[in-house]
Amino acid sequence: MSRVPAVPTQQVSNDRAIVTEWRFAPGSETGWHIHAHDYIVVPQTDGELLLETRTGDRESTLRAGQSYAGLKGVEHNVVNRTDREIVFVEIEIR
Repeated sequence: MSRVPAVPTQQVSNDRAIVTEWRFAPGSETGWHIHAHDYIVVPQTDGELLLETRTGDRESTLRAGQSYAGLKGVEHNVVNRTDREIVFVEIEIR
């Protein structure tokens, strides 16, 4: 299945952090990637995302303003299977 890419907009990049806004149109994805840094996700909208992983898929529920953290080395593809846009800000810690 071919999906459109989610849209990343880098807001900050310095020697300590990378801050990127991610916008997921319905049906869009990040593409498979491995996180090079520990990171914090700050949802701007509520929504459900599909996390495709090598060990199986799972759903992730986002709530606007309810942040969560992830670790360096996480490998996944993030997919918006809903019919509305989902937005979050990702802060990577160098």
